Amino acid sequence: MKEKIEKALEAAMGLGASYADIRFTSRKKESLSVKNGRPEAISNTEDNGIGVRVIAEGSWGFSSSSDISDLNKVVKNAIDIARSSGLTKKEDVCLDEAKPIIANHITPCKIDPFSVPLEEKLNLLLQADSLMNINPKIKIREAGLMSFLEDKIFASTEGSYIDQKRIETGGEIAATAIEGSEVQRRSYPNNFGDYQSRGFEFVKEMDFEKNAERIAEEALCLLSAPKAPAGEQTIIVDGGQLTLQVHESIGHPIELDRVLGTESAYAGDSFLKPEMLGVFRYGSNLINITADATLEGGLGSFAFDDEGIPGQKVDIIKDGVFCGFLTSRETARVLGQKSNGTMRADGWGRIPLIRMTNINLLPGEWALEDLIADTEDGIYLATNKCWSIDNKRLNFQFGCEFARKIRNGRLAEVMKNPVYTGITGEFWKSCDAVCNKNHWHIFGVPNCGKGQPGQSAHVGHGVAPARFRRVRML
Repeated sequence: MKEKIEKALEAAMGLGASYADIRFTSRKKESLSVKNGRPEAISNTEDNGIGVRVIAEGSWGFSSSSDISDLNKVVKNAIDIARSSGLTKKEDVCLDEAKPIIANHITPCKIDPFSVPLEEKLNLLLQADSLMNINPKIKIREAGLMSFLEDKIFASTEGSYIDQKRIETGGEIAATAIEGSEVQRRSYPNNFGDYQSRGFEFVKEMDFEKNAERIAEEALCLLSAPKAPAGEQTIIVDGGQLTLQVHESIGHPIELDRVLGTESAYAGDSFLKPEMLGVFRYGSNLINITADATLEGGLGSFAFDDEGIPGQKVDIIKDGVFCGFLTSRETARVLGQKSNGTMRADGWGRIPLIRMTNINLLPGEWALEDLIADTEDGIYLATNKCWSIDNKRLNFQFGCEFARKIRNGRLAEVMKNPVYTGITGEFWKSCDAVCNKNHWHIFGVPNCGKGQPGQSAHVGHGVAPARFRRVRML
């Protein structure tokens, strides 16, 4: 493979490319799901192919194929596309400088998920399913697991040759209670599950068996619970819900291609501008956000991005002040900076885009029990249920699965269908407490959508529960 790739890169230069890179990607995915005591789906997929990206006559060209027997054909297609694109270009593509890298990297993994027998995985899911079967009103019981392996080779005309292997695992369980027209669902660990770049040991740590009965009981309780109150409230947001809050109101707006308008058709662009760096107050001084591709176990962790740039940890918000975008080799030049390594593609058939890594809210100083005790009157919110946000990532609305009233520093009655709304900057400025590292967890989001044709990225968010004042609930 190395010899084929090197010859293809030479061919690209011979055909007039000023730059070329090649990604060979092989993927393997296994998904299992159980519903109401029976296996519902067992899926095993494998694919591999090659993507070629070139700059010719100052413009990008990209071509891909699952047939790697004739790489020169793919290269020529990419060159032809670049030349055609050049007919409408406004300026030549320029990349920041990058050092050539020769490297191999493998995700740390204690238990290869693909070595675990299918029977063992199904038994784990069926056991969780049976533990949720506590009442006839629990009409739907669901459990699922996913294992993912990606082996990727990146090579460029600048001399890089990088081989990376990533393993991911995760899953979820959920119970849905129905009585008359009332439907309530509780899920664990989050409404889209939880995933990390680790082996099957992570699935065991999630401990479905311990949490299955609890979420079924909570779903039942929600059937008769009162509606969460409307009006201005103090809220404590749990890690699962805060994951999506960070993702939508911080993660997406800081993607510099959105800001520059080169990626805005899918889900909009951003309210942020380059001139806001270092001056815009994004949140209170307790808000510290990093983009960290080096975090062990994070779903958004990797050694090198799809431009061959090392994964990095960079500040995004420091003491509440906005200080960093997610950049590529092309967009970083606009800021007079170097790429911070966030370009990734969804497999061999897609061109890389700027994607989130692990966008983390750094832990504060509070123990959760002390934060609740310090809250005289408020509402505790858990697990996202639904959401919306405008195409500038400013005005948002989030609904949660579960809420509890906080009264005189104690968790009180359960409440259903809580919904809160706000404006991004005002919301983050209302934060007056963040829980400590004992409550901090890296949630994995395996389905972050962006681009047209659509691409799904695997990203992560390290978060701990946090308190926000004067938040409007609907």
